[in-house]
Order: sequence, then structure tokens, then C-alpha cells
Amino acid sequence: MKSRITVAWSTVASLLALLPGMASHAHAGLPETSNITLRRGHPQDFFSGTTFGAVISRDSGKTWRWVCPDAMGYGGWRPEAYLWRESGDILAATGSALLHSPDEGCSWRTHPFFKSTWVTGLAAHPTDDRVFHAVTGRPGIANGLYRSDDGGETWTASPLLRTGLELNAVRVSPVAPRRIYVSGVSNNQMVVLRSDDAGDTWQEFPHTLPELLRPYALTVVAVDPVAADVVWVRVSAQGYTHLLRSDDGGRTLTQVTVLDDTFINMDLSSDGGTAWVGTLNSFFMGSSTGPLEKQPLPTGNACVLRDGETLYGCGSTWLHDWALARSTDQGRTWEHIFALYEIQGTQLCPRGTPVRDLCPARWPQLAEQLGAPLYPDGGVEEPPPPDAGTPDAGQQPPEQRPIEPKSGGCAAAAGPTLPLLLMLSSLLPRRRGPRRPHR
Repeated sequence: MKSRITVAWSTVASLLALLPGMASHAHAGLPETSNITLRRGHPQDFFSGTTFGAVISRDSGKTWRWVCPDAMGYGGWRPEAYLWRESGDILAATGSALLHSPDEGCSWRTHPFFKSTWVTGLAAHPTDDRVFHAVTGRPGIANGLYRSDDGGETWTASPLLRTGLELNAVRVSPVAPRRIYVSGVSNNQMVVLRSDDAGDTWQEFPHTLPELLRPYALTVVAVDPVAADVVWVRVSAQGYTHLLRSDDGGRTLTQVTVLDDTFINMDLSSDGGTAWVGTLNSFFMGSSTGPLEKQPLPTGNACVLRDGETLYGCGSTWLHDWALARSTDQGRTWEHIFALYEIQGTQLCPRGTPVRDLCPARWPQLAEQLGAPLYPDGGVEEPPPPDAGTPDAGQQPPEQRPIEPKSGGCAAAAGPTLPLLLMLSSLLPRRRGPRRPHR
């Protein structure tokens, strides 16, 4: 039997799909956070991907500002995670393009090096801010692992590059950075590949998983923070997500838990002993050898990130009044960081940048949807007319041109939508706790 939350979310999506006159920023769903990252070396800087672009905070989560998807230019391929360099650059793999912002989120481009393939995964070196690894997975062409030693500006193919290989993820060991894991399909067979020398040579481990019925999408999701041979993968089968662990560097896999839900991401405690998993509806915690147990919070688009001994979690503002929270007791209790209605407007960027030129005109509509203040502190100027302030696309390099919204697409709407969103949210379980006043 489906949970009440699962049924409610499907009901919301169905009702929204019946309303062609209203296009939500959440692609026919409620606006939500979907991932969280911290800037390396600057724990006061947060960047959270959302179903309506991204939000950014530079003051430990006290204030948040919006980066609209039009300015980011990712189209229909939304990043599952972002990486924020100490230098200020932000990078993300969308599953199609590699996004790069050189100025802390004000301007964005898709990297031209990968224009003929799909960037399906991105991982940073645990200590060197300049080193990144990317994998590709476009069918019908040669795919493999690429390395950058200059913060993502230039890329070089590794020896792992061949046709018949479609990769979906890359992870670097936090304790042994020369150990790299990638996953995907090799000649129609699910595989985990491992390099012990930073990508120069590879071992390939096929996994048929005969105990599962028609498994697919085997994906590396985490590497143990203290043991380089311990790697985690997930695989889908018959509507379930199977979370598996390898203690021998990817050679064999042992099932830890089965989730009747869509996997979002996972993280591990600093000693590798505790695992946390976020799913579309729930949050799970337990021993890294299993079992994992469902926790009361967060619910709705749960995600997880550990930074030191602090845990950060995404959740649904529509269910429990916060979209991001922190925990200092391993996820047992949570402290509110922000809710969507507390976003303070668009990111403050110089004129001439895509965020400054495109986002202010779109903010009033989103603010109405979220119940957010329009201009709470005067920090955002009045938006320009819809046809003003946008750079001439013909004068920009192709990789820097913003993707214009299509009629009825993610950035378009007809009429006020907040009443409808509130009606739909009434179908979901009530929030826990009172709604906090706007800042």
C-alpha cells in the first residue's frame, strides 16, 4: 500500500497536469528544494538546487536569494548536485551539459568542451580545489572519464574512453583520492569500474544481480570516508530502490536495504558507521551495514549532506514548514534554517549578468506562489520591463546564451497560482509547528 504522502504527491501532480493555463516553476509540481552544497572553506555559504532554479545564502542561512533557471540555462536537465569551489566557481553536471558559474552564481555557461556528449556525473578532489572528474553517457558515441586540473576550465580524456560504455556517476574516495569509482553500462551490462591510480588504469566489475527481477540503473552513490574499499551503489528493480554495499572495492555487492521510494541521495558519518538516505518522500537512518529505519523528519523531497558533525537536510515547506534544516544529533532532531516563503528576492548581481538581467522580472510571480515578500529590504530594484535588460542573444557566444522560456514552460504562468497551490497543499499532511513570520 502506498503511503499517504505518496498518494498525495501523485494527486497534486495529476491536478496540476489538468491545468494547462498554469505552468509551475516546479515542472508540474510544487516548488521544492532538491539538494544542498556548501562552499569549500566557507561554511557560511550555502547553495541549494530547487525545482525552480536555485537559492543562495552568504550568511549561514539567515537570508536567501533566488537564481532563476532561465539565467542558469539548463533547460529541462536539472542538476542533481552542485559543487562550489573555494575560489567561488560553481559547477554542476545536468545529465546533458556541464554548467559553470565563475562569479558565485551571477552568470552561467554550458562548457563547450562537452557540447557533443552528455555529462552525467561530476566529482571534486577531496583536498585539491582545482581537480575535478567528469563522466559522460551519451548513447552511440565514445564515453568515459575526463579530468580537469584547473577548476573545470579545460578537460582531458582519461584512458577510460570507448564506445559501448555509458557512464552515469563518478565518486572519489575521501581518504584515498587516487581511488576513483564510476558506474554505468558496458555493452548492455551493468558495471562498476575502479581506478587505483587517478584514472590511468581500470578494473571492471560486471554485476548481473540475478536475485533481482530486471534490475537497471546501477549507480555509484557514495564512498566510505575512512575505508577506500567500501563503496555504495543503488539499483532499481520493479519499482523499488535497492541500496547495496561493497567491502572489496566494487568487486562484490551486498544488499543493505530496500526502499519503496525514489532515491535522492545519501551520506555517511565521519567514521563510516552511520548512513543517511533521502528519498522523494522520506528520510532514513541506520547502521551502514543496515537496516535503515524511516525517520519522522524530513518528509517530501528529502536530501542529506554531512559537513563535519553537522547534518543538513532538504524537506518540504508544504509539509513541515521548512525547506532546509540542520541537525547536530545525527538526524534525530532538526533546526529550521529556511522555508521557501522566506526567500528575499533575486540574487544581487551586477547589471549585464544573466541573473540580474533576467530574474527580477520573474520574481513577482514566484513570490506570489511561495507567499514570499516582494521586496522586503529594498535590496532588489524594481524589475525592468519584460523585454528590457536582456542581453541580445545574437551577440553572445552560444554556450553563454540563456535558454528562453517556451510558452507554457517552466518560467511561464497565467494568472495567480498561490490559491491553487494552497488548495493542493491541503491534500498533504499538515505542517508540524507554526509558520514562522517573514524576516
